[in-house]
Parts: sequence; C-alpha cells; structure tokens
Amino acid sequence: MTITQTSAYQDVSQEEYKRRIRAWTLYDWANSAFATTILAAVLPVYYSQVAGADLPSAAVATSYWSTGLSISLLLIAVLSPILGTVSDVMRGKKKFLAIFAGLGILATGLLILVTTGDWLLASILFVLGRIGFSGANVFYDALLPHVAKEEDRDRVSTLGYALGYAGGGILLALNVVMIQILPGTWGPRLSFLSVAVWWAVFSIPVFLRVPEPPAAAVKKANGEGVITATFHRIWETLVDISKYRELFKFLIAFFIYNDGIGTIIGVAVIYGAELGFGSVELLLAILLVQFVGIPFSLIFGRLPSQADKRRSFYLGFVLYNLIALPILGLLSVRYLPSDMIGTRPDVNESTAIAVGEGIYPADDPSITFSGDWGTNVVPAKQINADADKIYAQTSEIGASYEITFNGETVLIVYGQGPDHGQWEVFIDDQPLLEDDGSPIIMDGYYPSVRYELEHEFSADSPGEHVLLLLNSEQRNSESEGNIMNLSEIRVLRVRPQSNLLVVLGAILAVELVGLAFAFILGKPLLSGLVDKLDTKTSILLALTFYVVIAIWGFFLDSVIEFWCIAWMVAIVQGGSQALSRSLYSSMSPASKSGEFFGLFGIMEKFSAFFGPLVFAGAVALFGRSQPAILSLIIFFVLGGFLLTLVNVEKGKKVAQDEDAIALTATGSGNNP
Repeated sequence: MTITQTSAYQDVSQEEYKRRIRAWTLYDWANSAFATTILAAVLPVYYSQVAGADLPSAAVATSYWSTGLSISLLLIAVLSPILGTVSDVMRGKKKFLAIFAGLGILATGLLILVTTGDWLLASILFVLGRIGFSGANVFYDALLPHVAKEEDRDRVSTLGYALGYAGGGILLALNVVMIQILPGTWGPRLSFLSVAVWWAVFSIPVFLRVPEPPAAAVKKANGEGVITATFHRIWETLVDISKYRELFKFLIAFFIYNDGIGTIIGVAVIYGAELGFGSVELLLAILLVQFVGIPFSLIFGRLPSQADKRRSFYLGFVLYNLIALPILGLLSVRYLPSDMIGTRPDVNESTAIAVGEGIYPADDPSITFSGDWGTNVVPAKQINADADKIYAQTSEIGASYEITFNGETVLIVYGQGPDHGQWEVFIDDQPLLEDDGSPIIMDGYYPSVRYELEHEFSADSPGEHVLLLLNSEQRNSESEGNIMNLSEIRVLRVRPQSNLLVVLGAILAVELVGLAFAFILGKPLLSGLVDKLDTKTSILLALTFYVVIAIWGFFLDSVIEFWCIAWMVAIVQGGSQALSRSLYSSMSPASKSGEFFGLFGIMEKFSAFFGPLVFAGAVALFGRSQPAILSLIIFFVLGGFLLTLVNVEKGKKVAQDEDAIALTATGSGNNP
C-alpha cells in the first residue's frame, strides 16, 4: 500500500486560498443550526410534550430520547475510525461528508411530519439526523489540515466555531419567534424544516470550493481491496501507537478536560432552574453564550499567532475578564439592592397556617379535600403500575383540592386519562387568568393514561396564599369524567427579582473598561508574557477560566452572578474546543487525517460520560447541585496537568515525518 500526500493550499493563489477557507468555515455556520435547534433547544421539548404525548410520562419520553442519543453515539463511535480511514485510502473525505450531511439534512427535514404521539418516528429521524450530523463532522474536521496552512489552523478553526455560534444562534432566535407566532405545532415543525434548508444551502460552498484531498490514494498490492487495506492500516496504527505518543497523550488530556466542559454545557440550564432563575433568564443566557462566543472565539484563535501584532491587546482583554467579572459579581451582591441584581431570597419556611418550600405528597395532612371522596380514593397503581405515587380521586361536581402555602409558586405533579376532568384554578379566591383574560384550566383529560406531568401556578407576590382546584360544573359533566390524579405538590423557592437592563448594563460597562485597559496597558504589561503564548498555553488559559467558573458556581447566589458566569463560559467555550481541534490537527499526519479525526470524534463524543456521572453522584451525596458543580474542578485540573506533559513540537515532528515518508513513497506531489 502506498500513499500520496499533498495539501489543497499548495501552489494556489492567495485569493483562492482565502475562498477555500471561507467555504470550509461556512459549514460550521450551516450545521450548527442542528446543534442549537435540534439537539439543545426545540426538539427535546417537542419530543417530550408532543411526539411523546401518548407515552405514560415525561420521564418515559426522556428515557426514550436518551436511548436514541446513546444509539446514535454508539454507531458513530464504531463507524468513525473505520470510515475515516476508508476516506483516506480511497480519497473520499468530501464524498463521506456529503453522504452523512445528506443523511442528517434529510432526516431533519422529515421531522416536519412528526405530530402528536409520533415518538417512534421522531426517535428514528433523530437517530439518523444525529448520525448524519456527527459523522459529517468527522470528515469536515479531517479537511482542516488540507485547507489551512499550519500557521493558520488556530485562526481558521476558531473562525469556524465563531461562524457556528452566529449561524446557530441566528436561526434559533428566528425559530423561537416562529414558534411563538404560529398556531399549534406548526412553529416547531417548520423550525425543523428550516434547519434542514439552512444546513443544505450553506453547505454548498464547501463542496464547490474545497477540493477533494488526494491525501492517501491506495495502490492495491496482492489483490488487496479498500476494506482490507482500511483494517490493515488501522492495525498498523495500533501496532505503532508508541510512535504517536504525544498525540495520544493529548487525546487523554482532551478526553478529561472536555468531559468537564461538556458537563457544564449540559447541566447549565438545569442548574440555573434549581437555583430559582426563571425561564426567560435561562433562554437569554443560552443566546448570550451563542453571540458573545463569536468575538471571543476569534480572539482565542489569534492568541497563539506570532504574526498578529495585537496579541497583547487580546491577552489583556481576556485576563481582565478573568479578574473583573468575579469582582463585579462580588461587589454587586455586597452593595447593590437585591431586587436589582436578583439576590436569591431565603428559603420560605412553613408558618402556623401555611406550608413552606418543599415537596408534599398528595395525601399529606396539610392538604384539604372537600366533597364526596369517600372510598373512591385509590392508588393510581391500579390504573398504571408505574404510577404508584399518584392517587386517583373520583369526585363529585363541586369537589375541591386546597393547600395553604408560604411562597409564590406552586408546582403540581399530576396525571391525565380518558375519564379525567377539567379543574378551575384559584389563588386567594381569585381565578387565575391567561394573558387573554380567559381562566386557567388544569386539564386532566387525555385519551390515554399519562402521569408525572407538571403545571406551575404563581401568585402575584410572595407570602401566604391559598391554592384551590375546583371540579366545576361549568367545566365537567358526569359523562365526561371527574377523576383527578395527583402525585405531589411542590412549593418552590421564591424566584429572585432583578432588573435585566441593570445587570446587562453593568456587564457591558465592565467590558468597555476592559477594552480600554487592554488597549492602553496590554502591550506594556504583557508583551513578555504574550511571546510565550502558543496553542497549548491558550487552552490552559481557557481551562483556568473553567476552574474559576466551577468555584464561583458553588457560591452562586444572584442573577447578576449567573449572567457573569454565562459570560465567562462564552469567552472560553468556543476557543477551547476550536484550539483543541487545531492542536490535534497539527500533530496528526495529514495523510491519515480521516483515520485520526475518526478517533478524535470518538473521544469528543464519549468525553461527556464521566462528568455527568460525577455530577449526579455529587448531587446524590449532598442533595443539591452546588457541590456537584465544584466537583468538576478535577476534570479541568487533571486534564490541564496532562496537557502540560504533551510535547507538541515532538508530536508535530512525527506527523511531518509521516507525511514526508508518504509523499516520498509515491514520488508524486501533484496538487488538486
């Protein structure tokens, strides 16, 4: 087997070189729409509430969703290194990119067909879409060393991430608006179609402009076919693994620290919700990370560049944020009014007449039933074996369910079924109203039995209130059914009140001061330090941010701190991952980029395994998430330490020697 190795940037004009880079980075803009709308924001909720509406509970829907995710990751883990190597030996990186992107685009577009109860169709299309998305990324990443010169890879990789943040964020914002204004399920369904169209249209340049790298054309020997040559080559790599010692040391370090990064990304919204932050703050924080990540990804891409004369300015601005944002949070909590910055209120305790923050089962003595319940109160496990915590009450017209609570918001966990009724909701004897003035109704009717559903009801202000659910004659008749399934009542912590304009204004003011600081003092203070900055140390700088984020997350106690932490995540999230990609690329032989990026894809996907496990274990041990956030420090410290042991120059030398041998073996260096 012999290999031909060339690079697509050799012997091309500077203008054409730039066009190819723009075309390659634009694919990040294209496929990030799938990451934001399908993976993160819209489809998970749609799957639980619409596609999985006929499943017994939201927990079952979540389980099926997680199963689909696991299946897709497992298939990609098996296929990535094999297909990556095939793409090397048969010159097929763009071909496989087209196949997997086409699969993802088609599956995503077909999600428009998913309506109520179509969880199986949604699962199949999601698995296919995720396989297409992840598989295409393997071959897209493998094109990087063939598109960008070594000295440009940090900048090009981070430019791709920046465009990905922009593209994914813009389409997500448009889809959120569409979901709000279109009736029924058309909003989310059309948003799925928009992702497919967006992905397809903006993928066109990479296929038109970036040439297929002739990196590893195989000349068959002794009747050796492509598949045989592929496994032969993988085996050779495993046998010679000691040759790539530095590369695999980096992979281990990346596996560990990226596990921590992935966990923070995955639990951020849940963590914020547990601390009492509202859905508006959480959604805006997601969008903030998307858009603030754009300039900072570009900044991190330029930090290692010796040719960039503004490196001192960039480094000064990044280091300033590392210090200034925690100080802003500390001083705000100490000196600004709590209703302005959103300091978390104290736990609302029980009083002589009202229950405080906590979870109360449906048969708790604090809860009052009125009406003819009698012997008709039966455990719902007689209706559904999985719902042994839910009680089914067959009630008469006028029956009610009442709890006096000390707080602001009550969450009711309940079930639905074909013989259930509709219940009017009152707080302090006043009916709760929708935005259009119509009364809020707790609807227990559904054609099949479902359980563990949740509904929140809020009073106008904190304090002692009475929640009343009434089986009204206006809402039900005997023929429609009057059963009410209740599992528990949760009195939630009072949500912090804040002024979002003040919070964002304070952060923006700090950023403006930081720009001035970096412009005036960056070069005088940091000119010596910046000369020592390379790709590896830039990643270590990003990991330092994550250590601060994990520590601060433990003490987090206000909305403004939550926003400051989100801003810090936005500073380093894109840069740390993009620089990891480019550093790995520099130590991988270009002639084996498909094979090695297939392995990189495995590490990237499965690096999200141990972090959530540690996080869940810490939550189980301490009963809350703050110590769990603190526990993630180990991933950043250990991963960073292992990264310091990687000899990058030695790893690059091995890759360059490997490519030189591959080029000499054929005596050919023809450019595309």
